Amino acid sequence: MPASGLSAAALAARLSALGLTTRVEEHPRHTSVEAELPDSLSAETWREVLDAVAPADRFGLLATRMNGRTLWAVVRKSVPTTGDVGGPGHQR
Repeated sequence: MPASGLSAAALAARLSALGLTTRVEEHPRHTSVEAELPDSLSAETWREVLDAVAPADRFGLLATRMNGRTLWAVVRKSVPTTGDVGGPGHQR
């Protein structure tokens, strides 16, 4: 498992411990974590959720009338220091 997968797994575990259902997906350059949020969360739980996603490289909240609220976080994968960095268009 790449280093980002371990960080994303830890993030997902923290969110799961708060009672949230999480999804973790591997992508070529990052690992994403999503969690569906209930309509109401206590202020204390919100603080814990924000503490959980703080180590991520990016995070946010997608809220729609149709699908409710989805918290998302992205952990970037390490970039190789030599050779093929991201494919032919990203050669050193």
